[in-house]
Amino acid sequence: MAAEKLRDLSQPIDVPLLDATVAAFYGTGSKEERQAADQILRDLQNNPDMWLQVVHILQTTKNLNTKFFALQVLEGVIKYRWNALPVEQRDGMKNYISDVIVQLSSNEASFRVEKLYVNKLNIILVQILKHEWPARWQSFVPDLVAAAKTSETICENCMVILKLLSEEVFDFSRGEMTQQKIKDLKQSLNSEFQLIHELCLYVLSASQRTELIRATLSTLHAFLSWIPLGYIFESPLLETLLNFFPMPQYRNLTLQCLTEVAALNFGDFYNVQYVKMYNTFMVQLQAILPPTTNIPEAYAVGTSDEQAFIQNLALFFTSFFKVHIRVLETSQENVSALLTGLEYLINISYVDDTEVFKVCLDYWNCLVSELFGAHNNIDNPAVTVNMMGLQQMPIIGMVDGMGAQLVHRRQLFAGVMSKLRMLMICRMAKPEEVLIVEDENGNIVRETMKDNDVLVQYKIMRETLIYLAHLDHDDTEKQMLRKLSKQLSGEDWTWNNLNTLCWAIGSISGSMMEEQENRFLVMVIRDLLNLCEITKGKDNKAVIASNIMYVVGQYPRFLRAHWKFLKTVVNKLFEFMHETHPGVQDMACDTFLKIVQKCKRKFVIVQVGESEPFVSELLTGLPTTVADLEPHQIHTFYESVSQMIHAESDPQKRDDYILRLMDLPNQKWVEIIGKARQSVDILKDQDVIKTVLNILQTNTSVATSLGTYFLPQISLIFLDMLNVYRMYSELISSSIAEGGPFASKSHYVKLLRSVKRETLKLIDTFLDKAEDQPHIGKQFVPPMMDPVLGDYARNLPDARESEVLSLFATIINKYKGTMIDDVPRIFEAVFQCTLEMITKNFEDYPEHRLKFFSLIRAIATHCFPALIRLSSQQLKLVMDSIIWAFRHTERNIAETGLNLLLEMLKNFENSEFCIQFYRTYLLTIEQEVFAVLTDTFHKPGFKLHVQVLQKIFGLAESVELKEPLWDTAAVSYAYPNNSAFIRDYTIKLLGTSFPNMTAAEVTQFVTGLFESHNDFTKFKERIRDFLVQSKEFSAQDNKDLYAEEAAAQQERERQRMLSIPGLIAPSEIQDEMDS
Repeated sequence: MAAEKLRDLSQPIDVPLLDATVAAFYGTGSKEERQAADQILRDLQNNPDMWLQVVHILQTTKNLNTKFFALQVLEGVIKYRWNALPVEQRDGMKNYISDVIVQLSSNEASFRVEKLYVNKLNIILVQILKHEWPARWQSFVPDLVAAAKTSETICENCMVILKLLSEEVFDFSRGEMTQQKIKDLKQSLNSEFQLIHELCLYVLSASQRTELIRATLSTLHAFLSWIPLGYIFESPLLETLLNFFPMPQYRNLTLQCLTEVAALNFGDFYNVQYVKMYNTFMVQLQAILPPTTNIPEAYAVGTSDEQAFIQNLALFFTSFFKVHIRVLETSQENVSALLTGLEYLINISYVDDTEVFKVCLDYWNCLVSELFGAHNNIDNPAVTVNMMGLQQMPIIGMVDGMGAQLVHRRQLFAGVMSKLRMLMICRMAKPEEVLIVEDENGNIVRETMKDNDVLVQYKIMRETLIYLAHLDHDDTEKQMLRKLSKQLSGEDWTWNNLNTLCWAIGSISGSMMEEQENRFLVMVIRDLLNLCEITKGKDNKAVIASNIMYVVGQYPRFLRAHWKFLKTVVNKLFEFMHETHPGVQDMACDTFLKIVQKCKRKFVIVQVGESEPFVSELLTGLPTTVADLEPHQIHTFYESVSQMIHAESDPQKRDDYILRLMDLPNQKWVEIIGKARQSVDILKDQDVIKTVLNILQTNTSVATSLGTYFLPQISLIFLDMLNVYRMYSELISSSIAEGGPFASKSHYVKLLRSVKRETLKLIDTFLDKAEDQPHIGKQFVPPMMDPVLGDYARNLPDARESEVLSLFATIINKYKGTMIDDVPRIFEAVFQCTLEMITKNFEDYPEHRLKFFSLIRAIATHCFPALIRLSSQQLKLVMDSIIWAFRHTERNIAETGLNLLLEMLKNFENSEFCIQFYRTYLLTIEQEVFAVLTDTFHKPGFKLHVQVLQKIFGLAESVELKEPLWDTAAVSYAYPNNSAFIRDYTIKLLGTSFPNMTAAEVTQFVTGLFESHNDFTKFKERIRDFLVQSKEFSAQDNKDLYAEEAAAQQERERQRMLSIPGLIAPSEIQDEMDS
């Protein structure tokens, strides 16, 4: 192929040939031609000398794609090798790029035609600036401003460059540049801004060119969030912006600029200017968009520009109010403008657009939380409690006089808050528990996928509505009941209206005083049950049923206090269990479980007017109740009833209830085992296998709820179950041996394996939930050794159940050190054979992977002495498998591997074999951890990587470790101490791995690690900066490097929510709420 000669870069590249190769890559030729062109272009891109041809290519070619290819090569050099280039080459390239930009943008025609090319050149110039400016290119800003004054098109492009520079430094710098570099660039931009400011004002006052004015407004928008405030408030800038606002062609850009100004928060110094800006803005807005406009309708039929205007308006109001609302509350004249603005925002909140609604909702949430005073009172629960019923009690002498100010604000915003309650009720998002939804064709169906965005929105709306309820319980109750009565009268009846109303009612659970909640709920449930009776049509009934179930599931306190209601509701749920409309039965079973978990004591005591506890009555009618349910629903039902039985304190009654509950499955089990004793072939029948599976699943559901109390039931079936397990295992092995690997995928083998898995899951669940009683371990563990462990070792890889690994992990976690003598046997049965299965690649046997490492971790944690007794070959296998685990790209496997590694390092530290272990493995561990730390596939493990490295550097500095960590026979140089040895090794390791970093940079980094090894936060910061410096990470997505900080913030938020009644729903609080 002729293009091969492109590889020779010793002479100027053949540009027409390069054009042809690029054209072949983008062209419609054969697949082979495209692949060949792709290979050549890749090789050229990877050639370190290719960038020297860039100027020649750009000067010669007319092809835009070829120019982009050349600039891509150049971008790589600027990013990774710029500082290593000779000064004259850097200056030459810098000047060439600047000249081309000026040349193309000085002429209107070429500037429009070459727009894409100029944009790419601008990006390249900004990449160069990140290295060169300010230190090596001090005159950049003055040069740019001077050039801008020579022509309007050059000026327009200069604005684009300034905007890009601002975005690079202030928006995209995290993870791209070190903290120090970001600081230097910000200082330079700030100190040189006067020239840019003058240029912008000059353009806005003197130019008539629409494109230039738009470019200038766009650049200002990027700058306004960080420039010194005097440039905004002590210059004509604000006035100029407000003059542009009424002009349609600049309206959106100006509004974005004003929003940036509105969002600034630097104390009260410029309050006068803010008030003036807001009032001027409101006068202009009312001329553009009269207050009487139906904004949702206008949005629905508006152009994209008009829709963008509404979006920007929402952003302006929310930004302004978040920071400056209190300034507007001071005088009557300002108050009326403020209330008008809030009215606008309420109307915008009804716009049918998710993004617009999110912006509004975020602000409403802030405002009501502020009015409630939640953040001020987090450390003073007495004040919080006082706030709850503020409308019922006088607030005289409240803490720090804060109460009087709060009451005044609440009165001021009372009208807006009332409208906001209606908004929240009308637009309430769907909670997670609701399974019945309307599809795009208007049919009522069972939800198939959870929508996470909706769930997030529901959480925020719920919190907002709870604050609103606390601010005025009476208004909240009135609005909800009024809307519900309109559903009953048919005046306002639609599925959506009923849904949002009931979701809102359910969401304020826990926010009212008990007496008010009781009164309110009696009316709500009565009305909903009436609605269910009077409404015809299957779909309508399904929607009402779904809403009844959701509401009752949210109010456990009310149900516990009102037995008659609780009984009515549960019987209604039993009715719904016969309703075959998609989703209704599932929701009925889920709600039943939810209610039982919170009210279980109520079902096992004899209530007034009853002759026996409800659980007994339920067990009598159980076969009828579950007659129409699917197997998975029956399992949930059994779990619920077991929760009730668990609440029975009399052992004799409890055992009697369990017998009655398990009567149906036990009869079936006895029948099947009896027939199998006569002829074992019955167990091979597919229907029988399905029945066995179903019986085991029912047992697992019951074991989940009963824990230790499940002992008599599992003892009944345990040995027969192990025999079935062994038999099915042999059947699977013979099927795979005869049918080859595809047999393992057959329906029959899958069914048999399901029974084996469920058996293991049942034993695992029982042992896990049972209290720690050694006799239970002694009864159940020895009989399993051969049927389960031995079977695992004997089986073909495709027939090994991963649940065996998790079962023995549970056993070791439960019975801890008492299992030490069994570890060699477990190790022998599962270790080698599982490793062979999972180390061939990262894909096969995914379930075995995580469970295998969880088992090893359990052994390392509770039976560490057993690991020390392993032979050195076996220990090497363990260590190799740990390293292999944290190299894994599957997050939870990698994290299990790293946690296991930390466990091993900690345990060996206190062991007599520590020096031997560290000498053998420490350097390998360090090398492997640095490898995964810097490869961008393992970012989620960042915190654990840092902990392992901190441990290693801590060990090197440890005074307890007297002996050398290096092998004195193999290393000729006598290091003064371990610290010097690890330092030398690390510098060499990183120096060879990152040739783009200088020896001084690497040494400085390693020294920094030793200095900060006692301070985790500093140690972590050093490593973050190193990842940026080594250019291994770009800023695409570095949130995982900051995951720990995010987790701490979440915990603070949870504590805040717990301090306010209702914010965490009563049905979600884990404490025993039963009385």
